[in-house]
Order: sequence, then C-alpha cells, then structure tokens
Amino acid sequence: MADFTSSFWGWFIGIVTVVSIVTLLYFVLRLSQRRRPVDEQAESMGHIWDEDLYELNNPLPRWWLNLFLITLVFGLIYLFLYPGLGSYKGYLGWTQVKQYQQEVKSADKKYGPLFEKYEHQDLAVLAHNKDAMAMGERLFATYCTVCHGSDARGARGFPNLRDSEWLYGGDPKSIETTILNGRTGAMPAWGSVLSKQDIFDTAEYVRTLSGKSADPEIAAKGRKIFSQYCFACHGTDGKGNQQVGAPNLTNNIWLYGGSQKDIIDTITHGRNGRMPPHKAFLGEAKVHILAAYIYSLSEKR
Repeated sequence: MADFTSSFWGWFIGIVTVVSIVTLLYFVLRLSQRRRPVDEQAESMGHIWDEDLYELNNPLPRWWLNLFLITLVFGLIYLFLYPGLGSYKGYLGWTQVKQYQQEVKSADKKYGPLFEKYEHQDLAVLAHNKDAMAMGERLFATYCTVCHGSDARGARGFPNLRDSEWLYGGDPKSIETTILNGRTGAMPAWGSVLSKQDIFDTAEYVRTLSGKSADPEIAAKGRKIFSQYCFACHGTDGKGNQQVGAPNLTNNIWLYGGSQKDIIDTITHGRNGRMPPHKAFLGEAKVHILAAYIYSLSEKR
C-alpha cells in the first residue's frame, strides 16, 4: 500500500508539472502569433483614470515573450536532466549524496597531502607543532564544538577536554582511539533494584567521596550498598575504571552534576553517553592531528 501511494504521488507531481509547463508554452505561442498592425488602434480594456488615462490591450514586447519562452524550455530541459518530477531520478542520475561524495573526494585529493605529512609523527611531539595545531584547531572548531564547546570545556553530559580527568584515558593514543572508534558509556538505572532510601543513602556516601559532608550513619549505610552494587565499575575506592569509562567519584568533577539531586537522578535513572566514531568520516590522517590538538589542550594545564 505504501509503495502504491508513493508511486501515485510521484506520477501525480510529475504529470501536473509537465502539463502546467506545456500549457503555458502553448498559450504563449498561440496568443503571440497575431501581431497588431501599426496603424490599428489598440483595444481599450474599459479602465480610465484621471479622465484621459486609458488601459489598452497592447501585446507584450517581443523580448519579454522570448525570455518567457526560454524560461519554459529551460524548465523542461532541467526537469529531464535532474530530479524534480516526483520519483523520476533524472537522466543524469544526480543526487545530493553523490555530489557531496564527489566534492569530498576532490577536497581529499587537494588537501589530503597537507594532513598526511603529519600522520606518522608522534602525537606528543606533534602537539607542539604550530602549523599542525592550527589545522587541529580548525578541525576541532568544525567537528567538535557542538558538543564540547568552542573553548573545549564541555557542557552537561559532554566532558571538559581541558582538565586532567579522562573517562577512557588522556594519553595521546587513548585520545586518538576515542576519536577514531567512538565511545559508548552506560550507567545502569538502579531505580527498579534499590529502594528510594537505599538510593538516597548511596548518593550521600558518593558525595562524601568528593569531600562533601553527610550524616555519618546514612553514609555508612550507603557505603555498604556501594560496595555491593557499584564497586565493579567505580572500584572499591570510587576512583573509577578507564577500561569501561567509569568516572572517578572522588575528584568533584561531575559530568551530569554533583548536587544531591543530580546524583540521586543518576543512580535512579542511569546515564547514557555516546561519542560517535570519526574514522570513516574524517580519516586517520585528520584524526591524528585532531587528537594531538586535544592532547595539547589538557597538556597546557
């Protein structure tokens, strides 16, 4: 049924468009054949203004008609060559995706060597190359600022790239791996497993890990729950695990907020974060420079 509907509207749009253009072409040609003799007085349309200003039925100028004809013919040729008639794909088979791919291929051929000359340089050394870092800064501004901000300090749910804390490791190779392959982080929701009181107690204990004050008795109860359900990812000391992207809970750096309410929400509902892979999109040469630039941001602190 869906295919039939799609096919119907494709034919409907195509037929209406072609018939409209052909009809206009017919009327222009038909009505422009008779030319009024020079000595024949133009017919009045019956409209008079200011007693002696008449509207006459004069033919349109030949140049205007020719431009109109050219426009109609151009429209027919364009609709034959390019998609515009419903589901008809056009004689040339043009698509936005194909044009984009051609432009990317052309740009890679032209600018690729500029990136490739840095591809095999050590990332830590490359981070001090001014020309390469200028290229990395432009790459970051184009592809990374939407999530991490123009200053790379992140936002709620998006890590700050200028500090010394890294979910999956801040060494050059780890950063490059993150950009190439992406990351998928998931904090499971415990709202259906733990009671509200258990979640509150756990949140209070978590807050003490980063130096915040809490009722000792409540924190002690939360510690028992933490050691039972949370240590597998965050460790018994709460310092996290970069192998699975579990954050350090002792440094007072919070991706989703460190208030009591934020921590309770995180434990209750869980969190899901995704860093998309850029290997296929940017290529390894560009990612290499981008990784060196991001490494240079945290190295300066």
